[in-house]
Amino acid sequence: MIEFVRNARLWFAPEEIRQEGGTPDYRFSLANERTFLAWLRTALALVGGGFAVDQFLPDLRWGWRVGLALALLAAGVLCSLRAVNHWVRCERAMRRGEDLPVSRFPALLSLVVAVVAVAMVVVVLVGWEG
Repeated sequence: MIEFVRNARLWFAPEEIRQEGGTPDYRFSLANERTFLAWLRTALALVGGGFAVDQFLPDLRWGWRVGLALALLAAGVLCSLRAVNHWVRCERAMRRGEDLPVSRFPALLSLVVAVVAVAMVVVVLVGWEG
């Protein structure tokens, strides 16, 4: 938990990362930034999907609609937070010459999206009115 708090502080002061270790090859830092931006695009898509479910499926039962929308919105929030935390962790590891950090988050996100997709299949097969 202490490590997460330290990383969260670095989210808003990335210049402090430069105090750790040596400067990595710029190509690696730029690749890390591209990965960060890809995670942000994924987060935006999840948030957009959550709003789309809520706004464009008014005939869907309230519980289903809200449940699916909140699952997508929560996944988007977690994805955006994970993106910045992972960027900081990778940048620090590259500067220290350590292995890049591993994460279970991609598997967790995949499972959430799969569950929402299965729920949407059920909704389509059963019908919107349930």
